[in-house]
Amino acid sequence: MTTDVSATRGRVTPGRGSGPRRGGSARGRGRRGDAAAGWLFTAPMIAILGVFLFIPVLMALYVSLTSWNGNGSPFGGGENARFVGLDNYTALFTEDGLTRETFMQSLGNNFWFVLFVVPLQTALAFFLALIVNNRFLRGKGFFRTAFYFPSVTSSIAISVVFIFLFANSGAVNAVLSWFGIDGPAWFSDSRGLFHIVAGAFGVDGTPAFAQAEVFGRTLWEWFAGPSVAMCVVIFLVVWTTTGTFMLMFLAALQDLPEEVDEAALLDGTSGWQKLRHITIPMLKPAFFLVTTLGLIGTWQVFDQIYVMGKGAPANTTLTPAFLSYKQSFTSLDYGTGAAISFVVFALIVAITSFQRWLLRDRDAAPRRRRRGLGLGRPVGSTTSGAAAEAGDRA
Repeated sequence: MTTDVSATRGRVTPGRGSGPRRGGSARGRGRRGDAAAGWLFTAPMIAILGVFLFIPVLMALYVSLTSWNGNGSPFGGGENARFVGLDNYTALFTEDGLTRETFMQSLGNNFWFVLFVVPLQTALAFFLALIVNNRFLRGKGFFRTAFYFPSVTSSIAISVVFIFLFANSGAVNAVLSWFGIDGPAWFSDSRGLFHIVAGAFGVDGTPAFAQAEVFGRTLWEWFAGPSVAMCVVIFLVVWTTTGTFMLMFLAALQDLPEEVDEAALLDGTSGWQKLRHITIPMLKPAFFLVTTLGLIGTWQVFDQIYVMGKGAPANTTLTPAFLSYKQSFTSLDYGTGAAISFVVFALIVAITSFQRWLLRDRDAAPRRRRRGLGLGRPVGSTTSGAAAEAGDRA
């Protein structure tokens, strides 16, 4: 039986040709329906976030451009809320005065706080996670609870306990006296840690090379290091946050494929080689998460500062978050307080972006560029190429 091709050419007949078209349109309608249902279910939360988060942020941004003193509405203008533009921001960076001096000191304090807390809590949390994840460790439940317990305790309550522990006649100085060490006045000593070390080598005053000023402060003041009082806050925050980050590392460790461990054992790798070349590279996302949360939390530290001295002694424990609160609710300068908050927000975004770039997968970008140019794996090598990529990621 023969078929007249010329007779059927150009004729549209129902069958295989029109089936996919109807199926495609049905799938399109299904996707649109799923999208509409998704927006419908998320609409209440979007509305709540918009009312209680995004709109207040925009309102605070406008307040940072005014001189609002808390009387009346910040949007009503007048003498209580004059629009000053970027004056509140320029006063923090370019204008000589108490405002810039205090803000720069708070930035310096917070910088040293972040520099000490984030590496310490990350390293300690990873170390504790490795211990708890050890298959030969007995009493894992007890150790997990003990390590995590400080994280669920009220930060205010722990701060009060630390005030008594580090008092002049407290338990810490009493223990130090057993070893013949005269403990410092922890909450009254405003000397920087590096200034104390320099003083031990006979450097008492400001050296000539450190007298140059940056943003109204000398280099000697910028590189003073955390004060003795700030060291207590650092110890407190590391102790209370390590447990939470330990659980994050523990979840990541337990999610690692067992085949990788078995392959490492067959290759005869030592424990240190396995940790350095296999475990840590595969935990890069967990390290990024922990350090990002640590950076955000340390730049927003407030409650410990509020309880343990409100910036004393000599503003050496003052942080931008507490300074924003102090400017707004004590000095009634809500414009400057809001401006400080947005400067801290910009710092957090910039530091987090830099950290993400630093911890990026350096092999992923060239691979994506090769695929975009059509220079990827050759035809017929799909399986082997996927296996090679999986090996590279491992």
